[in-house]
Amino acid sequence: MWDTSKDYRLRVLEKSVELFIKTAEGANLKGIWNKKKCLTTARAMLPEIQVMYFSYMEPEDLANSKQIESMKQQVKEIKEALGGDHWHLQFLKLVTKDEKVKLQESIAKMKFALNTISTVNKRLSLGPINDPVIGIDIKTGEIVSIQKLDKLLVCNVNFGDTALTVVTNDLTVKEGNRVGVAILPPSVFMGVASEGMFLGSGNGVLKEVEGDLGEMPRGIPLDSLNETRNLVETFLK
Repeated sequence: MWDTSKDYRLRVLEKSVELFIKTAEGANLKGIWNKKKCLTTARAMLPEIQVMYFSYMEPEDLANSKQIESMKQQVKEIKEALGGDHWHLQFLKLVTKDEKVKLQESIAKMKFALNTISTVNKRLSLGPINDPVIGIDIKTGEIVSIQKLDKLLVCNVNFGDTALTVVTNDLTVKEGNRVGVAILPPSVFMGVASEGMFLGSGNGVLKEVEGDLGEMPRGIPLDSLNETRNLVETFLK
């Protein structure tokens, strides 16, 4: 019997819902959106997560449970209340340059939370795995553009159906590199919100990762996941 109360996927799921609620409450979103609908819908997820915590269902069964299906629908409702699939663009157009940095951080947190909620079924379908890294998505991506920012590089990473910004201090990465990315709660570096972290080992970022875009990398060194484990544990605290 699987101990769902300790499942990292459910723990990260709960923290992600809480992150969305906290961020949406305080974000400076000046566009037209239904704040009450967003918050009410997000808060309704928390008791459902508690039900799953004490269900002791196998992860594969949880992946297909009515609670998970309900949450996927609730994410769609939240996006509609925010203004549609590209909801964040309208808000970025309505702020000053000084306000933009803070808003980008808020938007990155909300996007992370909604993505984590909507994809938890895929992680649960991987079965009974007791490892912090199973709580978040790890994807294969391709670096399509790079900008220099002091001693950092701001990379636009393509995952096939979406793209994210990743900031790195490895100055050897180049456009066209195939990379593994842990999709983590965003961190801000010199005013830029990094939406993930490149997997790396002793020689820096892994630059020839195998795997289809948007899918889990194949054959990566085990030590490349160590920092991801630490960051997931930090998020849960």
